[in-house]
Amino acid sequence: MEKIGFIGLGNMGRGMASNIRRKQFAMMVYDLNPKPVAALMELGAEAAADVAALGRASSIAITMLPGPKEVSATAATLLEHMAPGSLLIDMSTVDPETTDALAAAAAAKGVGFVDAPVGRLAAHADRGESLFMVGASDADFARAKPLLEAMGTTIHHCGGPGSGTRTKLVNNYLAIILCQLNAEALSLSQGFGLTLETTLEVLHGTTATNGQLKVNWPNKVLKGDIAPGFAIDLAHKDLSLILQAANAARVPLPVAAAAREAFSAARAQGHGALDFSAMLDVQCAVAGVKPPRLA
Repeated sequence: MEKIGFIGLGNMGRGMASNIRRKQFAMMVYDLNPKPVAALMELGAEAAADVAALGRASSIAITMLPGPKEVSATAATLLEHMAPGSLLIDMSTVDPETTDALAAAAAAKGVGFVDAPVGRLAAHADRGESLFMVGASDADFARAKPLLEAMGTTIHHCGGPGSGTRTKLVNNYLAIILCQLNAEALSLSQGFGLTLETTLEVLHGTTATNGQLKVNWPNKVLKGDIAPGFAIDLAHKDLSLILQAANAARVPLPVAAAAREAFSAARAQGHGALDFSAMLDVQCAVAGVKPPRLA
């Protein structure tokens, strides 16, 4: 039986790791924060003393970390201690250069590699309803699939290693800039003195609607909940990764550049820890109008 190691028990990782453990996989976990580690131990997981110990004990190691720096450092330690024939799965959102380097380093150690960044939100992760964009060989994908099925409901095998990360950047590009577009549109509606409910009925009845406005925002900022499911700081980080990768591929993204500056301004005003749907409140403050809320 596989022994699963999971590193990174933040907003997304804790829910995903919990669902793996609930499916009775043998599991070891590690995080700098002892609180989510304790919660996983209550579900029957074992706590690792450090990353090296987790690497030695795991046949499959999973990382869910904030960004390229953390992923690269953690993976280097893991690969130093994982046995040949084991498998490394990175579910973090990073740049293609980082993913490609990890895939090469894993191959050099005789370790399989899967990049499986996550779609949807922390609430979906808690419920085991995540979406995964997977880059892997057919054999490594088959080995990872039972774990992905334990954590999510939708799994897309996008191609070989690196294709999951690249697909995630395309997805997040749209998801993040839609927050800025929606913020500007709804602040304009408030400036015009329009009723939010009627405005939304119109938008949802035309091609102007989008998933953020129709699915996410009614459960977040439009009901007054700006606690971070996905923080403005992380959205800004992802836009930076997207622009970096686009520049490397010689693909101009002027809208992404403009959106990143809007998120930069929000962070400069101290809003980085808020949910990225709170860009509505930031934009309304700039426009001098009251942020709209659903009754």
